[in-house]
Amino acid sequence: MTKTKTTPKAKTSTTTAKAAKSAKAKASKPAEKKTKAVEHTSDAPEAQPQANDATTPKAPRTKKAQASAEPKVKKLSALDAAAQLLAETGAPMNCKELIDAIAAKGYWTSPGGKTPHATLYSAILREISAKGNDARFAKTERGKFAAKS
Repeated sequence: MTKTKTTPKAKTSTTTAKAAKSAKAKASKPAEKKTKAVEHTSDAPEAQPQANDATTPKAPRTKKAQASAEPKVKKLSALDAAAQLLAETGAPMNCKELIDAIAAKGYWTSPGGKTPHATLYSAILREISAKGNDARFAKTERGKFAAKS
């Protein structure tokens, strides 16, 4: 059982042949690129001299006139509208009543949510817990809120 070994000369001859082919291919590619670049630049119109930006003065900016002199009225959020309504009425209400009354007065309308009363309830509780004594709401009984005086 004799094993035949490949000689390093056989490997080098194939690698040198491959290297020579790739070197020829690389040598021919840059020449093609150069001719393409020359063709591309020859088609472009001649550049016109431009004035130096530092020497030409810029026109001063002017402020745009506002379309209306009166400020825009910001839409109330459901929480702000609930605080306003509770301050006006003075009676404690649950969140479903608040949403119905807010919509009836036109302070706020639901953007299409299925449970705006639950969102309002959560927002009121979040304000009470975050602000403590500075909150605009007070919980009077289970599910009912009143304006804090």
